[in-house]
Amino acid sequence: MIEIREIPESDVGRMVDLACLVFHVRIESEQERDGWRVRRAERIGAYDGEALAGQVAAIPMRLAVPGAFLDCSAVTYVGVLPTHRRRGVLTSMMDRMHAYAAAAGRPVAVLWASQGAIYGRYGYGLATRAITLEVDSSRPLELRTVPDERPLRLVDPDSAAEVLGPMHMRALAARPGGLVRDDEWWRRGILPAADPETAPGFTEPRVVVHPAGYAVYRTNEEGTVRVVDLVAETPAVEAALWRYLASIDLTRRVQATNRPVDELLPHMAADPDQVVIKNDAGAIWLRLIDVPGALAARSWATADTFVLEVRDDRVPANEGRWRLATGTAPACDRTAGEPDLTLSAADLAAVYLGGTRAATLVRVGVVTEHTPGAAARLDAALAVPLAPYMNDDF
Repeated sequence: MIEIREIPESDVGRMVDLACLVFHVRIESEQERDGWRVRRAERIGAYDGEALAGQVAAIPMRLAVPGAFLDCSAVTYVGVLPTHRRRGVLTSMMDRMHAYAAAAGRPVAVLWASQGAIYGRYGYGLATRAITLEVDSSRPLELRTVPDERPLRLVDPDSAAEVLGPMHMRALAARPGGLVRDDEWWRRGILPAADPETAPGFTEPRVVVHPAGYAVYRTNEEGTVRVVDLVAETPAVEAALWRYLASIDLTRRVQATNRPVDELLPHMAADPDQVVIKNDAGAIWLRLIDVPGALAARSWATADTFVLEVRDDRVPANEGRWRLATGTAPACDRTAGEPDLTLSAADLAAVYLGGTRAATLVRVGVVTEHTPGAAARLDAALAVPLAPYMNDDF
């Protein structure tokens, strides 16, 4: 008989082993076995006797949404042994995790999906996308944007968080979708001395700082500059940082594997063929644990009123019709009024950060528009100046 219960910290090593098994990875060092992220998490396990057969972890974090920072569950370490699949194990753990989040007052949850098709049935919608860029830096990178010429300086990674933190927070306020980082997250998630998981064979991090931006990067002997994190408060600062990265001696390419879909560099380059978009893929999946709480907490670009009929068979408190008032004093309350739009919790989550258009989902046929033009009006209210984006692995 499978028992769903909390996983004690003493079983974190077993969680690492289970994750390695289901994701087909090999741990090479004790540093990788530490499981520091999952030690910060609420841990839910499926035990078959004393054997750990499945697991879900949820790290309490704060997510940048338009106009606010919301308490959030960053869901990770999701897995079930191949011997225990199709027995309702994952569903039981996800339901328990969502109940914990609701009880803790965290209105949203996010995750990176190894297989996107899995999570729609648990109410997650694809809320952000990301692109991979490669710059040919074997020749000078000519830019159409004039770089901000204020001086750059290199900063010791051990003390970088104090310098980078305020700039990162300003970037989160300007662009939704990212996570608030504390000192440990900076030190172990962004600036670890070695990164065997995502950058094997690369150097320790280098940190270059501008008065209004920064870049964290690593290099290798093959002449590759790997961008870990880049924040710029203006396009001119962004141009200065990319020009620096593309001019590092003894390198010939710059790779940035996770950048926002509205990245300016492809448009800045005088020669568009010098900056290639190698990949455009789904990124963060979002779940609204508390629909009225999440809708009332974010800011809105226009003032309007909608009745949304939400379908949610996994979090029953979200099910039903909601009168949403946007504008400067947003509110969301139950109503018996006729709906303007009917949509699932997953599709509402997909549009919540402004990265997906409700009108597109109407055209696809998964959102029903009862009031002509309601989807376009909702898109106008949801609109954000910068595409939602997250650059934190968890």
